[in-house]
Amino acid sequence: MLSTLERPDARLIAASLTDPAAFAAVFDRHWAAIHRYCTSRAPSVGEDLAAETFRIAFDERAKYDPRYDDARPWLYGIATNLLRRFFRDAARASAPPVTREGGFEDAALGRVEAAALGPALAAALATVAPADRDALLLHAWAELTYTEIAHATGVPVGTVRSRIHRARTLLRTHLERTRDERA
Repeated sequence: MLSTLERPDARLIAASLTDPAAFAAVFDRHWAAIHRYCTSRAPSVGEDLAAETFRIAFDERAKYDPRYDDARPWLYGIATNLLRRFFRDAARASAPPVTREGGFEDAALGRVEAAALGPALAAALATVAPADRDALLLHAWAELTYTEIAHATGVPVGTVRSRIHRARTLLRTHLERTRDERA
């Protein structure tokens, strides 16, 4: 019989349906990475968002797809949705109302998130659409594969590839333009 440390996340989550304490092993295994991801994107509330990620995961564990042994993409998907909601709410709270649909919310969301990450990265990330930025950050910071990002975000792998390519292109263009302006 496998020890708790050797058991795949899917088995631990399934076991937690009858023995909730089994979920503690999933928490212990992934807390540090989820915490680092949340606090790097939103330092002031990252710890709360990481904790909320695991609360939601625990509450929704009956819906976990047992075909996936590794719960990381699922957890990062929850964390990414919480981060997006946090930045969206922060943007709404600090911005004047908008009468036309679209555009403003995504731009404000990018500004709020980017401001939390530092000025240099802020300017570059503000040029990237939220869905593209999420895919890029899941790849760069969470070190998820394209397949894992697709699982985390609920989009096809081809869409993930396109989003990351588009984000990299925009960041490169912005950084080159900034470098040229300084020269």
